[in-house]
Amino acid sequence: MGLLQEKLAKYDLPQKFMAQGVYPYFREIEGKQGTEVEMGGHEVLMFGSNAYTGLTGDERVIEAGIKAMHKYGSGCAGSRFLNGTLDLHVQLEKELAAFVGKDEALCFSTGFTVNSGVIPALTDRNDYIICDDRDHASIVDGRRLSFSQQLKYKHNDMADLEKQLQKCNPDSVKLIIVDGVFSMEGDLANLPEIVRLKHKYNATIMVDEAHGLGVFGKQGRGVCDHFGLTHEVDLIMGTFSKSLASIGGFIAADSSIINWLRHNARTYIFSASNTPAATASALEALHIIQDEPERLKALWEATNYALKRFREAGFEIGATESPIIPLY
Repeated sequence: MGLLQEKLAKYDLPQKFMAQGVYPYFREIEGKQGTEVEMGGHEVLMFGSNAYTGLTGDERVIEAGIKAMHKYGSGCAGSRFLNGTLDLHVQLEKELAAFVGKDEALCFSTGFTVNSGVIPALTDRNDYIICDDRDHASIVDGRRLSFSQQLKYKHNDMADLEKQLQKCNPDSVKLIIVDGVFSMEGDLANLPEIVRLKHKYNATIMVDEAHGLGVFGKQGRGVCDHFGLTHEVDLIMGTFSKSLASIGGFIAADSSIINWLRHNARTYIFSASNTPAATASALEALHIIQDEPERLKALWEATNYALKRFREAGFEIGATESPIIPLY
């Protein structure tokens, strides 16, 4: 056994949980994702899905993916930088940019690669990245890949954010990166106060809307729209794997930022393009959530009902403001 195998063989925490019958991960689902799913031959209620709009099993979304495969094939055989850009990618990018109120957008293979590629491309050694200490892992990894100076503030603590901004050179770029909806707690970023501090310290704001799109704002345009602050947020990131019923992600911003990222974000340049099926399915889902606002209404009705019943059952619920319901 080599040194690496010898070292990793000592990691037995998952096996201990399995032995106790309390290991909850990697369970196999045997059909489409919905409010009920089949596991181990049984129909069970699904409380862990990110399919906020309920479109992962929608026949229109599925059919759009099938048609795209017939037209373009199963993959793009290259990166966007070279031979992998389809007219379908460009159409989705234009519609996403319009949807979130920005000049342009870029599509990436996953949401994770948006943050892990965009963040290190934006700033250099003389600049600052400032993050909420409960930002998503993809943001954490993105800032780790950056040569910029790194600062963190306590979760949603605007006084601590201001302290961090005061540490920065006033003539350097100060990039504040925050989840619009925090994926574990379900609470929202205090965007109005972050925007106030942006102007006071001449900072830049990037918001991860992974759990905000399809959930908040007019027609599900996100937390930035919910607060009426889209024009104040410099970069908006989103994913396809939740409300858009597919796989992939995007970044939207003004044309100067997108032009830079198009030629400098390494996970965009050196990753294979979004598949035709994933792209077409996301585009169809985007059309549906705009055409069927009743989906957003139904989501919030279900959320409020679940909150009520969990509380009645004696569960302690965290300070959630979203369909993410942490139980303690």
